[in-house]
Amino acid sequence: MQANPTDNTAAYDVALLRISLGVMWIAHALLKLFVFTLPGTAQFFESVGLPGILAYPVFAAELLGGTAILLGLYARQVSLALTPIVVGAASVHFGNGWLFTNPGGGWEYPVFLVAASVALWLAGDGALALRRSQRFVPAL
Repeated sequence: MQANPTDNTAAYDVALLRISLGVMWIAHALLKLFVFTLPGTAQFFESVGLPGILAYPVFAAELLGGTAILLGLYARQVSLALTPIVVGAASVHFGNGWLFTNPGGGWEYPVFLVAASVALWLAGDGALALRRSQRFVPAL
């Protein structure tokens, strides 16, 4: 059965992306807290040449940003603001290969989060957002 072109499901499509992305950002933060611990994450940051203290604001940004995205609180801006964090994560893992299950973790997961975060920024907040933001429409 072909979809009726007058049906408007795009807002719910974007909401699904937004909610999924918010959950992934929260999970990424909680991994640092409960699995690696924040001091362990700080040690990892130091092992790759980053200041260990940076682990704490990164954790807070991921947790608070993921929650904002999930709830639809300026989700577009928050997803764009989080993108440099995950670009940094991807760059740390480039030498480990594609799969995130590789020793040291590969870059598939962070690069996907980059793509999903930019897609949400471009698409808008979607349905069920608590606080909508202006939609970006690039000039072509």
